[in-house]
Amino acid sequence: MSWGTELWDQFDNLDKHTQWGIDFLEKYAKFVKERIEIEQNYAKQLRFTSCIAFFNILNELNDYAGQREVVAEEMGHRVYGELMRYSHDLKTERKMHLQEGRKAQQYLDMCWKQMDNSKKKFERECREAEKAQQSYERLDNDTNATKADVEKAKQQLNLRTHMADENKNEYAAQLQNFNGEQHKHYYIVIPQIYKQLQEMDERRTIKLSECYRGFADSERKVIPIISKCLEGMILAAKSVDEHRDSQLVIDCFKSGFEPPGDFPFEDYSQNIYRTISDGTISTPKQEGMRIDSKTTVGKAKGKLWLFGKKPKGPALEDFSHLPPEQRRKKLQQRIDELNRELQKETDQKDALIKMKDVYEKNPQMGDPSSLQPKLAETMSNMDRLRMEIHKNEAWLSEVEGKVAARSDRRHSSDINHLVTQGRESPEGSYTDDANQEGRGPPQQHAHPNEFDDEFEDDDPLPAIGHCKAIYPFDGHNEGTLAMKEGEILYIIEEDKGDGWTRARRQNGEEGYVPTSYIDVTLEKNSKGAVTYI
Repeated sequence: MSWGTELWDQFDNLDKHTQWGIDFLEKYAKFVKERIEIEQNYAKQLRFTSCIAFFNILNELNDYAGQREVVAEEMGHRVYGELMRYSHDLKTERKMHLQEGRKAQQYLDMCWKQMDNSKKKFERECREAEKAQQSYERLDNDTNATKADVEKAKQQLNLRTHMADENKNEYAAQLQNFNGEQHKHYYIVIPQIYKQLQEMDERRTIKLSECYRGFADSERKVIPIISKCLEGMILAAKSVDEHRDSQLVIDCFKSGFEPPGDFPFEDYSQNIYRTISDGTISTPKQEGMRIDSKTTVGKAKGKLWLFGKKPKGPALEDFSHLPPEQRRKKLQQRIDELNRELQKETDQKDALIKMKDVYEKNPQMGDPSSLQPKLAETMSNMDRLRMEIHKNEAWLSEVEGKVAARSDRRHSSDINHLVTQGRESPEGSYTDDANQEGRGPPQQHAHPNEFDDEFEDDDPLPAIGHCKAIYPFDGHNEGTLAMKEGEILYIIEEDKGDGWTRARRQNGEEGYVPTSYIDVTLEKNSKGAVTYI
């Protein structure tokens, strides 16, 4: 599968697609950059007691929420679940009792219908018998009626009278049966059914009362733990220390360097006594600075590549391979991380102890002995972290002592210097970035072709001053220049405000060195090249 063969006629679409890919890549890079800033700011804020107190409050709220979950589980099991099961049983029992009542009522209705039918039949037969009686009497009194008609009317009267008597007996029997069933229905069957319904409803009321108590007990059981959580929140609020937070601000932003001293008087009248042909510089000459100008402006031995890194040596546990200030910051960062881990383990231990107390008071919720292995492991981790913190604090005390000693030595050396040095930039502006020595060399943002042209130039930059190394610098990163304490270097490019100065050795090797590691002397009367004799 190849774009060259499959998409040969889709130049515009490929143009849009590749541009979209690059735009998306840049968006993601921007997202990562913003995330890095957020994480760094978050890490800084967590060191303050107010943030730690808020974190502890959140932990207590987590435990508080756990107790609310316990309440919910208890209510769901003891109250809601029990009510739903009991409600189902009540529905089944009620349905059975009501069915029995309906059957009894239907049977009584059937008896009444039978009695009513027999009554209506008896009434109808009586009317027919009366009609037959009247018909017989009329024919019997009629002289014109034949004897056969009279006899027939008589037989009809006897038949109707006999049927009326039978319906009368049947009606009497049905009436007696209905009265007995009705008495049984209202005095035996229905009272029994209603009694069962009454007992069922009373049991429902009792169960509801028990659930009311269970509902309250669910809350009452967690009140001691919730009280402990609230007490923990109050203690967290009391632990806020404004003075400690102020000290943390100082520790976070303190550079460790002394403020700049007074500027000395610079006698520019020395230039008056110089002859026009005199090519010497105004600063006192040093034997170590007698350097051939060819070496100064000669071609650099190698190209200075700022992108990429040289292979670093193995990192030591105490960071002794780093410069003093970097080592101090690395150790402080590690101590802060260990303290955060220790705080997490402490919070976990407190949570386990609270859970163990709950299990001891309520054995049905869990076995307290099951938490012992986890609690022992947490205690072991806390001991290990405390030992690590103690070891790193010892190294930090050692490096802080060395930094203080070198700072005193540097301050004393500033007195004999023509220009007050320290953290003053080559242009005399004070650099307020305390972390400049921990950064990498300045990055080039030019086009790749412009970058290559800059470093392939046959005429290197001229020297504009010199410097003396106060601290040793290893120069692991590509583009940096290693130097020893007390070494003299040329300045070929000033500090642009990023904490790095470009320098050159006498042999022509160039690179960037931390501005805070050197004492800089610039030639004020020179805008570019300076010739050293």
